[in-house]
Amino acid sequence: MAMRAALRCLSANFPRTLPQLSTAAQVSATRLLWRSDSPRTLSTTSALSTVDQPDRALKLTDKHEWVKVEGGIGTVGISNYAQEALGDVVYCGLPEVGQRLEQMEEFGALESVKAASELYSPLTGEVTEINTELAENPGLVNKACYAEGWLIKMTIEKPEELDSLMDQAAYDKFIKSLEE
Repeated sequence: MAMRAALRCLSANFPRTLPQLSTAAQVSATRLLWRSDSPRTLSTTSALSTVDQPDRALKLTDKHEWVKVEGGIGTVGISNYAQEALGDVVYCGLPEVGQRLEQMEEFGALESVKAASELYSPLTGEVTEINTELAENPGLVNKACYAEGWLIKMTIEKPEELDSLMDQAAYDKFIKSLEE
């Protein structure tokens, strides 16, 4: 009730109808918003990447997989760079729970409308869980590659292997070197 009264008091200070801009003013406003002589740039980051930011605790491989270790279990997915390069993912081929993987061993594949890409284990360990949501909705890899679009969870047999992986800053530098 109090909010409604406050809004009535506030709205009483505005005219009933808003004034119309003249045609010249509309054209001028449009020119301010869209200048044909202003430079435009194309960015390789997508709107998805601003919503789905990588966790700074992630470790990444040069094959574009990431791993986040919590309590001796590593969650594995692909980077934003990789999902953008693939395009719309339409199929995820993942290993069986219980499969043992060596570091950098191929464990599955992603297929998109543009390409197919193998998946490589960032660490040595055993698969403890797969993301079953990806069977019905493989596009989660595109929508949330650092969250709901994860691929597998695995035990970490050799924690020292984490030292051979890149942190986010090193990975960003690696990506820049690929684009040059």
